[in-house]
Amino acid sequence: MINLETPKKFRPLVEQAHQVAVHVMRPISRKYDTAEHERPVELDMLAKLIDGMNDGGETGGAGAAGVGSRDSAEQNGNGNGAGPKNKNGSNMSTALSIMETCWGDVGLTLAIPGQGLGNSAIAAVATDEQLKRYGGKWASMAITEPESGSDSASIRTTAVLDEETGEYVLNGEKIYVTAGERCELVVVWASLDRSIGRAAIKSFIVERSNPGMKLDRLEHKLGIRASDTAAFRLEDCRVPKEALLGNPEIDTKKGFGGVMQTFDNTRPLVAAMAVGVARACLDHTREVLTGAGVELDADRPALTQSAAAAKFLALEADYEAARLLTLQATWMADNRKPNSLQASLAKAKAGRTGVDVALGCIELCGAHGYDETELLEKWSRDAKILDIFEGTQQIQLLIIARQLLKKTSAELK
Repeated sequence: MINLETPKKFRPLVEQAHQVAVHVMRPISRKYDTAEHERPVELDMLAKLIDGMNDGGETGGAGAAGVGSRDSAEQNGNGNGAGPKNKNGSNMSTALSIMETCWGDVGLTLAIPGQGLGNSAIAAVATDEQLKRYGGKWASMAITEPESGSDSASIRTTAVLDEETGEYVLNGEKIYVTAGERCELVVVWASLDRSIGRAAIKSFIVERSNPGMKLDRLEHKLGIRASDTAAFRLEDCRVPKEALLGNPEIDTKKGFGGVMQTFDNTRPLVAAMAVGVARACLDHTREVLTGAGVELDADRPALTQSAAAAKFLALEADYEAARLLTLQATWMADNRKPNSLQASLAKAKAGRTGVDVALGCIELCGAHGYDETELLEKWSRDAKILDIFEGTQQIQLLIIARQLLKKTSAELK
């Protein structure tokens, strides 16, 4: 039987994350939305608290840094994923905590030091030596390029091995790197041989202080303004051999499944962000509607209620569907089950739902929702990026179609 309640062992974590959202994030949300590119110093103490909880094993993963396939294997009792019973592990606990902090503020969640999506990328495929070397550092992820967005396989950044020094030399350009200015590491996607295609795509860990990685600019954005978004140029950027994540061999039969495995971990986290924003919008709108005398009754047919109530209940149903898909994807990751399809289903549904719910709530609240004195208009701006990064809505639908129809990327474009 499926249990739709929050697992008992995670309830303290969820409550802690909610208190952070209420008492730390909400009060400064508008401040850092207005003061774009200003570092939220109030989050430094929060980052230390999260690190302490992770080190103490109290949460099983209180942020993106806590998610990894290795953790899931260990929680199942052994390294091959065979365990005596189902497990709710670090992927689920991270998603649940992210839902709460993004109920507070998405941009501030992305700005928490040490909790970048690059940390999930490292945790997904890094060796024990790499985890020891780079663990505990704030990592962002650099995939998108000026001429390569949704089609990650077409990236032009190159990585050439210098046999004399044993270093990889990276050259190219990366844009829309979340937390790119403030992070300590950047996970850069590059091609070992562009003539081979997607099979040659690998990911590399680059120290933010590397002189070959030059900050070009910081973007001015529609939403998530508390989080910096950077553009970089890689000019003869040298990294050690050990900085390559995963297998350095090019396997044309496998394609670039190794680096794509990253998305199986990170897409549910982005879905969780969208779920958190959607719930914030719904909670606020419920207060506005009930305050205006609109009766909301989920047990009555929509046709017997007011148009406003019917609209709200439809939005709430979409939210519940997105939330359950997200938890399913994280549960599968925790139990070492292939979840590429479910990760894309969650990301597609939650990304679209976050936008639809935010705009629908503004429609229901009228002028009250469009005014800057309330956070609802900000949430509507923040929500849009969650339908774009980590794979756009259209790309997710394409991936889902390929999986369901059992087609390759060459067969279904």
